[in-house]
Amino acid sequence: MSRRVVITGLGVISPNGNGLAEFGQALRKGKSGIRHVEEMAEHGFGCTVAGVPQGVDALAEAAFDDEVLLAMNAIHRYASLATLEAWLDAGLEKPDAADDTVHWETGAIMGTGIGGMDTIAERVVPLVNAKKVRRLGSTAVEQVMASGVSARLSGLFALGNQVTTNSSACATGVEAIVDGAARIRAGKAERMICGGAEVPSIYNWAGFDSMRVMCRKFNEEPERASRPMSATAGGFVPGAGAGAVLVESLESAQDRGARIYAEVLGTGVNCGGHRMGGSMTAPNPEAVRRCIGLAIEEAGVDPAEVQAISGHLTATGADPREVGSWAKALGREPGALPVITSTKSMIGHTLGAAGAIESVAAVLMLDGGFVHPSLNCEDVHPEIEPHAASIASEMREIPDLKVIMKAGFGFGDVNASLLLRKWEG
Repeated sequence: MSRRVVITGLGVISPNGNGLAEFGQALRKGKSGIRHVEEMAEHGFGCTVAGVPQGVDALAEAAFDDEVLLAMNAIHRYASLATLEAWLDAGLEKPDAADDTVHWETGAIMGTGIGGMDTIAERVVPLVNAKKVRRLGSTAVEQVMASGVSARLSGLFALGNQVTTNSSACATGVEAIVDGAARIRAGKAERMICGGAEVPSIYNWAGFDSMRVMCRKFNEEPERASRPMSATAGGFVPGAGAGAVLVESLESAQDRGARIYAEVLGTGVNCGGHRMGGSMTAPNPEAVRRCIGLAIEEAGVDPAEVQAISGHLTATGADPREVGSWAKALGREPGALPVITSTKSMIGHTLGAAGAIESVAAVLMLDGGFVHPSLNCEDVHPEIEPHAASIASEMREIPDLKVIMKAGFGFGDVNASLLLRKWEG
């Protein structure tokens, strides 16, 4: 069985806007969500700026009852809020906790790159070391176990299909959508909530800072710090947030009269094997090219049909290799590459949530006929300069935008890609 898969719901918690309306406006305006984080400075970080969502606790308090809130740590709140918005956006009703109905045809793949590290560092380790284990309480395990982020959703939304947490570093969010779409295509589910979540925590970011892969050059100018494709890019800016995409069989969506944003035409997942320039921390360019090609092949489209690229593009030395891989995969010479942009220029690198938040952005761009600006790229990297005309340094209106690609490339040399087509009935 191979069924068509469509996107019917979106939800987002992001450094530059919570909720689709606010996030969508921020994308169009090129609004940065990167700011100074005093806690990073106090703990001796070289990088002291980050993309941190604002007002999340207040949103959670308005959305969930007190008993549920007590059991939720930050990553549960992020993932649950994004999922709730996607669920409602898809025209579904929030289940009543007192109703025993289970949605056997609906599941979730909600990933994270790091998970509840903040809870482990701030609560579990100090209490265990202080020999106060009994004070951990009954919710400690569900908050720190990797699958807790998706398990929380199963209870909130009465999910009876596959519920799991994937983790593939920075490819996590895209990979979750790929896996959810595959389950629906195979006839094993009607709809899946897919995405990723990551929280703002010095404990999540400390290791990256010690590797000197985070930006240190623009601490006094936070909004200029995330500089994908720039010659003066100094490393990625850490970020946090959550993105949720409700993927659904076309039959199910049409049967219930759902609004459809886009169709998931093609997907790709692979690994570079830490060869040909790939390593634990660097992508194998050939694997990246192949991953993009897998989505194009599965979609059955001509590469010339791809009109826009939402790149991974982290503001590191990998950016030139990534742009080169896009050009090779699509068979495009300099000057002919589709318009390319990086959402990270506005929100930083949200790690396991990146691919999910950026997929939400890609769908919003398809739906609205625009490509959001890629900030801070006034000085294009010399190796990317031949493709400079394709960089969306300002917001571009593209009313006939129909096909966009999104990809994520992560630590471990792992890759995931999506080819999405605007739904036009």
